[in-house]
Amino acid sequence: MNKTSSKVLTGFKYIYLVAFFALLAGLFYPLITNTSFVGVITGVLILFVGLTGGVLLYRAATSENRRGIFLGGGFTLMAISLYYIFQLTGRV
Repeated sequence: MNKTSSKVLTGFKYIYLVAFFALLAGLFYPLITNTSFVGVITGVLILFVGLTGGVLLYRAATSENRRGIFLGGGFTLMAISLYYIFQLTGRV
């Protein structure tokens, strides 16, 4: 696989993630109710923080050096994401 198609594939992968997270965060609700998109943008950012934490936990499982750093960072980002979810839903 050449370098150009690899970059295009990587770009498509991130566009797909953003679109999926936007749909998961409720993209159609502001369109139907004619309200602000701030909740959708916040939801997408929260999902990306959680995804980054999950990737760091995966890296901790596959890495032999820096395992503690990846574990600590992954669990910290997952906890931050969970806190933001609770804050967004009004439970904190």
